Amino acid sequence: MMSDPTAAVDPHDPSVDVPKGRKAFIPLECNPELMTTLVHNLGLTPTLAFHDVFSISEPELLAFVPRPALALLLVFPVSESYEKFRRDEDESRPEYNGKGEGEDPVWFKQTIRNACGMIGVLHAISNGAARDMIEADSPIGRLLAKALPLPPLDRAKVLEDSRELESAHKSAATQGSSVVPDAEADVDLHYVCFVKSKSNHLYELDGRRKGPLDRGFLGDDDVFSEKALKVVQDFIDREKESGRLDFSLVTLAPSLG
Repeated sequence: MMSDPTAAVDPHDPSVDVPKGRKAFIPLECNPELMTTLVHNLGLTPTLAFHDVFSISEPELLAFVPRPALALLLVFPVSESYEKFRRDEDESRPEYNGKGEGEDPVWFKQTIRNACGMIGVLHAISNGAARDMIEADSPIGRLLAKALPLPPLDRAKVLEDSRELESAHKSAATQGSSVVPDAEADVDLHYVCFVKSKSNHLYELDGRRKGPLDRGFLGDDDVFSEKALKVVQDFIDREKESGRLDFSLVTLAPSLG
């Protein structure tokens, strides 16, 4: 498994991650046990948990993944090839401005440095069937009630100002098995989340993009279906020439216990 993933490559390029000088979080380790504890502490039902995904092609390993899978969190290298792809795809897209109870999917803009792990976790639990499994009178329930009626920048400010979110994140980020990095650290790994919307579409959710990215209709399939895993494979294929293999994948799905 990889550790300490965030979005920053060049701290002087504001298109890459939140510039230095803004509020910063300790990078979150890609550890399903820590992530599970984090979301349960925030108010997600214990019937859901994060699980490692060790392969997206080997049947004997695929069989270990609980179903239905409600979200995928992919950690990937932010390489030159990815940055070119991102810029080309985003160039003609308008800035997203969705808000309100009818928003599908829910998207969070990242304005906290090194918080892509937390943003990914929030995307995972705030969308699709998982959102219905959040206790209303809980830290995340109260946070969503305050944030969802607001447009992206105002919503992001709610996240910045939430002491409950910051405390829960710090507790999780300092309990990992790897060396805890500084909140201002520059690393070249990033989280992206894939969810199934209530309209049965697969969405790629990344707080450093211009908004949600519709990756196609899933129908009755979950996010661990062939259609969804093909999008994950696209991330891997982009890095074949660079030789970057530092990917990790976890899924939000029913608990095993």
